[in-house]
Amino acid sequence: MIFLNRTAIENIISLEEVMDSVENAFLAYENNDFEMPDRIHVDNKENTLLYMPCFINEIFGTKSLTIFPKNSQVDKPVIDGFMTLNDSNTGEPLAMIDAKTLTELRTGAVGGVGAKYLSKIDSSTLGLIGTGVQGFQQVLFISKVRPIKKVKIYGSNIEKLKDFSNRLKKKIDIEVVICNSAEEVLEGTHIIITATSSENPVLPDNAELLKGKTFIAIGSYKPTMRELPKDIYSLVDKIYTDTYFAKEESGDLCYPLSEGLIKEEQIYTIGSFLESKEKKIDETVFFKSVGMALLDLYVAKLIYEKAIQLNIGQKIDL
Repeated sequence: MIFLNRTAIENIISLEEVMDSVENAFLAYENNDFEMPDRIHVDNKENTLLYMPCFINEIFGTKSLTIFPKNSQVDKPVIDGFMTLNDSNTGEPLAMIDAKTLTELRTGAVGGVGAKYLSKIDSSTLGLIGTGVQGFQQVLFISKVRPIKKVKIYGSNIEKLKDFSNRLKKKIDIEVVICNSAEEVLEGTHIIITATSSENPVLPDNAELLKGKTFIAIGSYKPTMRELPKDIYSLVDKIYTDTYFAKEESGDLCYPLSEGLIKEEQIYTIGSFLESKEKKIDETVFFKSVGMALLDLYVAKLIYEKAIQLNIGQKIDL
């Protein structure tokens, strides 16, 4: 068995390769070419534990993840854990992979794939609410698929906003604008990312400001969490998601369904969009991601295969 940490992972794969794997996972989801038990979701006070097994023909794996929101206050990762990969024929453990890095990459790639297919091709201004680890990844991945020249960011902590801006500008050549409100983020922006764990909408309930944009919401992973306001649902004919169980997991879908703001027939997977011959998007687009084990497995498989090819990874004898 080999162990792969952040440095090893980042040294062997590109963002484009991760997005290709995510696209393949979306297509596998549509073709039902996998076995994915319901993920075990355990809440302990404000903290969450996730156990996510998944099987495909060649390999299977399980991601064990902890989400401790208050870790950000003590300068520790909010998300932590590991991913194990096993041989599908013998059950032999093949690899243990840093799940922080894996989750960052695959979730960033989900946003990148969403922007690639569900935003206008000339989108050049990106808005971001929530400047944590995942917000950073979203900007990196989306900048690979769209000609992003400016990022407008907003959050509650001005020092974190400044730090985010400095780190981002060191990573890519981009203009970063720190905004004073969510309304300011929306003005003149083509793609909007929400990456928070808020229980209340982080965008204004103003149809005039919301219309004509692509919204990629990745933060809400519980029924009690909502990032999007009511007016967004009056502007979209279709809503795209990574998995159908997002309707039950995220408040951004289960709330408007329960309130009659949308109907289940309006919800489509991004995989079905990828398979469609006519890839036409509406004026206003909403893509909601909650993640799934199939995405982790496809990206982890890529990481493992590249590591074996390049003879990278710490060998562990069990």
